[in-house]
Amino acid sequence: MPLPRRAALACAIPLALALTACAGEASPAPEEDGSAEASPDSAGYPVTVDNCGTEVTVTEAPERIVTIKSTSTEMVLALGLGDRLVGTAFSDGPVPEDLADAATDLPVLAERAPSEEVVLETEPDFVFAGWESNFSADDAGERGDLQELGIATYVSPAACQGEGYQPNPLTFDHVFDSITEAGALLGAPDEAAELVQSQQAELAEVDASEAGLSALWYSSGSDTPFVGAGIGAPQLLMETVGLTNIMGETAETWASVSWEAVAEQNPDVIVLVDSAWNTAEHKIEVLESTPTTAVLPAVQESRYLIVPFPASEAGVRSVPAVADLATQLAELEASVS
Repeated sequence: MPLPRRAALACAIPLALALTACAGEASPAPEEDGSAEASPDSAGYPVTVDNCGTEVTVTEAPERIVTIKSTSTEMVLALGLGDRLVGTAFSDGPVPEDLADAATDLPVLAERAPSEEVVLETEPDFVFAGWESNFSADDAGERGDLQELGIATYVSPAACQGEGYQPNPLTFDHVFDSITEAGALLGAPDEAAELVQSQQAELAEVDASEAGLSALWYSSGSDTPFVGAGIGAPQLLMETVGLTNIMGETAETWASVSWEAVAEQNPDVIVLVDSAWNTAEHKIEVLESTPTTAVLPAVQESRYLIVPFPASEAGVRSVPAVADLATQLAELEASVS
């Protein structure tokens, strides 16, 4: 199946290699004294991408970055650019341990999406959002308006919703491409290449279960559960560890279903998304107190796997989340065998 149309770099660039832009666009003009040597911040620019249908051009490495959502914040940190963050917002939870030192004293603008006024007060040159909806008149501002002010805007490609832009289905090629693209835009192509190489190696070490177990990805909701469907990060993570998603035939990233539909599928395992506002423990209480699900063997035998909320969306946490899920699953299988 051909990949969906992705935000493309100014020229074709091999995955996991240091990125340089195309001849005629990437090479900075020679200086007036005749020297053609580029400064570190200008090498490889300009970079142009088609991001969720919006053309984004960056002519030099951004120095003042605002991030909205954990996926974008953690991407910047993983590329070693935490010192360029002038504002973060909409954190879905604590950063992973390997990024904790880089996340010390991050400037927080808002618990959810910041207003355009708050964003502009930081004088950013790049706003990196986890969702397209973060860019609206009521939130961080319309992309066109910010662009007119000289501020580049970017959305995590896996979160694009438009036809031809939404990954369908999401694959690890999409995840690795997004790291490569972010590295090109933010002036960290070598760091991006190293990160991709490291994550590819980690992914290759994951042993998928061969037990043929089915699973429910329970994200939120009590009366009506919101669950992982068949084309997004939940599907990718479950599939990679050898679980069959009971909602895998639904061509959505997430979907609302009934508890009766869940009970009819009778999943062998339930993946619980853990967040501060809707903990895994609370979800277990819901499952155990709902008559339809309380009788399910997976609930009665506590066959649960847990994923932190920030890892439930595609990004630099996707590979570590797979590795962790595979370990949990192996331990669960060993305990019931």
